[in-house]
Amino acid sequence: MLDLSVINAMFPPDLPEPADWERRFGPRALPDGAEVTRFAPSPTGHLHIGGLYTAAVARALARQSGGVHVLRVEDTDRSRQVAGAAEEFSRLLGAFGLAPDEGGVAGDGAWGPYLQSERREVYLSHVRDLLRRDRAYPCFCGRELLARSAEEQRAGRSPLGYYGRWAPCRTLAPEEAARRLAAGEPYVVRFRCPYEFPGRVRFTDRIRASVTMQDNGNDIVLLKSSEEELPLPTYHFAHVVDDHLMRVTLVVRGEEWLSSTPVHLQLHAALGFEPPSYAHLAPLMKAEGPSRRKLSKRKDPEASVGYYLSAGYPPAAVQHYLRGLANIRLMDVPTAEALAADVRLDGMRPSGPLLDLPKLHSLSREFIASLSPGELYGQLLAWAEEYDPELGSVLARHEDLALAAVATGRPEGAPARKDLERWSCFRDRYGFFFADLFGPAPEPGDDRYGGLPSDRVRAVAAEFATVSPDEWFTRLGEIAGRHGFAPDTASWRRDPDRWAGPPRQVANVVRVALTGATRSPDLVAVAHALGRDEVVRRLTAVAGP
Repeated sequence: MLDLSVINAMFPPDLPEPADWERRFGPRALPDGAEVTRFAPSPTGHLHIGGLYTAAVARALARQSGGVHVLRVEDTDRSRQVAGAAEEFSRLLGAFGLAPDEGGVAGDGAWGPYLQSERREVYLSHVRDLLRRDRAYPCFCGRELLARSAEEQRAGRSPLGYYGRWAPCRTLAPEEAARRLAAGEPYVVRFRCPYEFPGRVRFTDRIRASVTMQDNGNDIVLLKSSEEELPLPTYHFAHVVDDHLMRVTLVVRGEEWLSSTPVHLQLHAALGFEPPSYAHLAPLMKAEGPSRRKLSKRKDPEASVGYYLSAGYPPAAVQHYLRGLANIRLMDVPTAEALAADVRLDGMRPSGPLLDLPKLHSLSREFIASLSPGELYGQLLAWAEEYDPELGSVLARHEDLALAAVATGRPEGAPARKDLERWSCFRDRYGFFFADLFGPAPEPGDDRYGGLPSDRVRAVAAEFATVSPDEWFTRLGEIAGRHGFAPDTASWRRDPDRWAGPPRQVANVVRVALTGATRSPDLVAVAHALGRDEVVRRLTAVAGP
């Protein structure tokens, strides 16, 4: 073991002791059974929908138990950091109604800072403590030596890592280590694994029950190279220290970290910490033909959280959907009920849930239909101002028309039409209400008029322009008959060869002239929302001079 004076010389002279951090980050005053959870992303890219799913589950478990949910940014891998990613985590979580109780870049909370790059002293104190107790040691092996060892291990089909005869610095004489340190030779600090020949380890996972795995037998790196100006710890070490000092009781994370649990348990034990409980979530899956595969950042646009914002899924509907992926019992209840219900770990499966966008569309349609016109307008406007500025400007200038549009075909007290599953669909479904978005009406020869000759389209449009919309239904048969169409559907069915077509073809002229589409809400309701002047303008534009 290295002499204490040598160890102390490796660190700043005024470095606090672990006990100092224990006093500073004391136990939380929480009720019995309260869970402290954390979402701990790395700022190395865009937030994946699987990350949002993890955050949603972890936050729900904390909130429903009377506990605390923390956002911690694990930014110790400086070489892979993406500028602005850490700030983006807070923005995205807030946008989906999943803001943490404490943490993030702003660092609100007494257990911060919450960026690992700002907690360097905390980690150095604990690395020094492990060195003093001979649970860690300096390693001087360079990249070339480590690469040769890895080649030998592959050739001999041995597990890759730093152990046994491939760990020469583990048995380095303290005097030799001290000499090399004094000479300024670059080093990392490694964990002294308690097992040279590891056996099996058993632990409890809150989703998978009892788990048995190969224990860790590798002397992992705890502190990165001394060649760096300010060496930072590795992910494994930093997050173990932080989970303890932030008083995390339940770690909710992806299944990909399950294999790291043995080394994390070893580190907790070496540091004298009581480990938290673990719950490893199965990855989100996507159907591909008859099989399933993991959702891919590269191949699947819906893997990015930004996709759901730009497409305009209401955040509450996305939250509902994520809870439903965790607990299937919540998928088919109303959104308000799903958001108020508890998420249960014992209701989660160890197999990956299928990300099914049609189901999200269904939940989103139901949620939007449950909103009052005023609530719908407010949420739509907020989305449009950020993601469709032209639409946002139109909505802001024509609030009354927007409210009339979303209320079209919805008598007071009746459910809304379920034709919106995303805010981005509004322009296509309701944009015709706004002259700024509608543009010129389709020309008489357009296929949307059902193949009617242009002169007949013009004549029908001109005649309807002279009739009040309240009289359109009663006058339809009369106008249809004057232009060679059946006055009613029954007449058309009895003798189709006698007429140019059924009366619906005449009504379709008005529909296309006013909305640009062959399907729309009730025409009379549309006309009332547009106003008489705009109705006449659109019909006469089709009728021509």
